[in-house]
Amino acid sequence: MPDKSTKNPKLLSGGNPQIPKGEGDAPVQAYIAAMPGWKQDIGRSIDDIVERNVPETQKAVKWNTPFYGVEGHGWFLGFHCLTKYIKVTFFRGASLNPAPPVESKQKDVRYFHIHEGDQFDEAGFADWVKQASELPGEEL
Repeated sequence: MPDKSTKNPKLLSGGNPQIPKGEGDAPVQAYIAAMPGWKQDIGRSIDDIVERNVPETQKAVKWNTPFYGVEGHGWFLGFHCLTKYIKVTFFRGASLNPAPPVESKQKDVRYFHIHEGDQFDEAGFADWVKQASELPGEEL
């Protein structure tokens, strides 16, 4: 029987899907399926890029955010929807070359914002993903 909590998820403020926390691909796919409008295609692209470049990726949804990590190394990336953009978090982003453009109050964290109509540089994003997956991740 399908889990009713992921069948028609509620959108929180800013359009972020409310998905029950869970480990594995299924909750991440439920989150992506619930992303509103143009954001859903970007969510699929992010997921595809991570899977292609880090085949051993571990996935989970925590705090209504999909997370990607490597077993034994922690989480290297997460993303969520805000009203006007998708906020991608690289937990060790300050160590990436080049570093993602948006700074955080946390010295190691860097963000990448994707707005509607932006040209999404998939090759550059894939490079960040590869680099990030090789660094020690965040234990959440």
